[in-house]
Amino acid sequence: MLKHRGFPGRLPGTDFQFVIRRANPKGITPLTKRERYRDRRPPDKRADVAFMAALWVHFGDAPFERGNLDAGRLSWLFGREVLPYDDPFDPESYESLLIINEQVARASFPEAFDDGEWA
Repeated sequence: MLKHRGFPGRLPGTDFQFVIRRANPKGITPLTKRERYRDRRPPDKRADVAFMAALWVHFGDAPFERGNLDAGRLSWLFGREVLPYDDPFDPESYESLLIINEQVARASFPEAFDDGEWA
């Protein structure tokens, strides 16, 4: 499992995790598309923005390996802002390649692309 050095481990001041420490010996958590509803709590929304900003700063528009990125956090963006790059795509592989759908990501999280604290 590739460890993305320099990628933030979590949203500061919270328990929202962005990366995992080690591979799961019982099996890899698959990436799935999770529905984001409008009534999500503000901390959840902040975590989504911060994670998207970290992805953009770390990878930009280049394909990247899933590696140690948290499957739960990725699943909130998967299928919209983060797309499979491989064909066929294996949602249960740490080596699967992903890519940011920049147009959708900028529309969904414009603050993640500002020149603020995350960019």
